[in-house]
Amino acid sequence: MRVMIDGRPVDAQQAAISVFDWGLLRGDGIFEAIRCYRGRLFQLDAHLARLRRSAALMQLDLPDMSEVARWAKAVGEDGGDCSIRILVTRGGSDPDVDSPSRVIVLWEPVPESPGPVSVRPTPAPWQSGGTPWELMGAKTLSYAPNMAAWRTAGAEGFSDALLISRDGYVLEGPTFSVGWVVSGAVETPSLDLGILASITRMVAIEEAAGLGLTVTEGRFTLDRVLEADEVFALSTLKEVSPVDRVGSTKFAPGPVTGLLAAAYAARVQSETT
Repeated sequence: MRVMIDGRPVDAQQAAISVFDWGLLRGDGIFEAIRCYRGRLFQLDAHLARLRRSAALMQLDLPDMSEVARWAKAVGEDGGDCSIRILVTRGGSDPDVDSPSRVIVLWEPVPESPGPVSVRPTPAPWQSGGTPWELMGAKTLSYAPNMAAWRTAGAEGFSDALLISRDGYVLEGPTFSVGWVVSGAVETPSLDLGILASITRMVAIEEAAGLGLTVTEGRFTLDRVLEADEVFALSTLKEVSPVDRVGSTKFAPGPVTGLLAAAYAARVQSETT
């Protein structure tokens, strides 16, 4: 069972929702991406909590979350080592085909890691950069600007982008959080910049504390990153991955990134065995 829509198994080749759904017409919806290891979902409760927060900000109705959890676990058991997506759309907008919000759960294969990440610093004027607004912190379906930044970076020989606010602060990648190491201490952009409250970032910060590492969350300009000893990316798919290039500045994978990656892997193992 690869796809469930509103709790019903659907053949992957036939899975569909209305073309009048606002999720398609206007990107009006939310989602979560959850890593599944050997059929066990990692940090499911944290992802569902974030889904609830996004739904509240979007004023979207959700079914009982225990049901959503059950659907995600069922799809994950089928997918094994995979990525689980939970998508919630606004539903139909045409009065003749009006429908309530829809919940889609599906699994996707995890792409093979291409190795260290290289990022192109990219202005991101669509990001609030800390200015409060209605959807600050929501994980919405409206990723077109982020994907455009990713494609532009790829066209210039980078594997991804590093988004920079209008005020010059480092934010995040299109689909990942970022951190770096200065004199053995970890630094990362703070959530008050309006960046996504990444689950991988949260776990990495918890593991850093267990390793005795100091973690500072704040507002940093690109110069601070370029002066760092190590840089790393954090996401559901990337886990903790070294960054080997930021613009024209090169970095070697360092010991702190290695420690965090190992601690994160051990956490995954302990919670999915």
